[in-house]
Amino acid sequence: MSSQDRTGSRGKAKAKVLALVGTSALLLTGCSAEVQRGWLPNVDRDTTNHTAAIQDFWVNSWIAVVVIGVLTWGLMLWCIIAYRRRKNDTGYPRQLSYNLPLEIFYTAIPLVLVLVFFSFNNNLVNSINKPVDSEIVVDVRAKQWAWDFNYTFDGGQEKHYAGIQAHLNEDGSEGIQETLPTLYLPVGKSVEFQLNSRDVIHSFWVPAFLQKLDMIPGKTNHIYLTPQVEGTFDGKCAELCGEYHSEMLFNLKVVSEAEFKAQMAKLEDGHIGEEYDRSPDTVNSVIVKHEGEGE
Repeated sequence: MSSQDRTGSRGKAKAKVLALVGTSALLLTGCSAEVQRGWLPNVDRDTTNHTAAIQDFWVNSWIAVVVIGVLTWGLMLWCIIAYRRRKNDTGYPRQLSYNLPLEIFYTAIPLVLVLVFFSFNNNLVNSINKPVDSEIVVDVRAKQWAWDFNYTFDGGQEKHYAGIQAHLNEDGSEGIQETLPTLYLPVGKSVEFQLNSRDVIHSFWVPAFLQKLDMIPGKTNHIYLTPQVEGTFDGKCAELCGEYHSEMLFNLKVVSEAEFKAQMAKLEDGHIGEEYDRSPDTVNSVIVKHEGEGE
């Protein structure tokens, strides 16, 4: 083979390697964002002041779990191969034996891992749920099957939005997103959600915020956050709550402060509070008469 042939072969091989590397890099680039967030919803790390910390905890937890899993399965596979039955082995291996140091090690390591996971998780939860003096307070009241939003802002100004119960269209057609209840928030302003239920257990969930919390009758739960990216995000009830649970949706729009005030100006003054909650003695909007009452 001439030197020119060898040079040509090397050039082709080099081109193939470069093409393979380029293709691999392209594939990795295409999926890197999804991998980096651990296949969580496709949201910006800065959607709220908590999303980056939640993403990091999720991804780092999976890395630790994968490493531990590979190590554990590797040891199991090694034991299966190293201590497999040999051709000349007879009878059964000894069935009762122990190694105290090894057993202590196997007990201590999982305990340490659980404590480490708990510590990181507890620190994150405490950080996210730490009460703050918020600039905007939204009293969210869930009901079968809609949402009421009570706003308090600008030092005590009150506005409200009253949701209409979800229902199926008579012609069977699907609804459109623009007709859903819309919760408005100003970008860059700290927000406190006060979560209440008027009837049964619901759950307030905005997937892009990576936070979800139950809404329980007679109990107020709280979410504290600061939206940092403008946009429209899906919101929904994440707790099975009856016939139209799947239709209990809302939009959450993070807008400029000027747009927020313009939207608030369109709403009615005041709050709609507990007076519209379902009474414990009310079934299907009919008050139950106890025996002997009203006679």
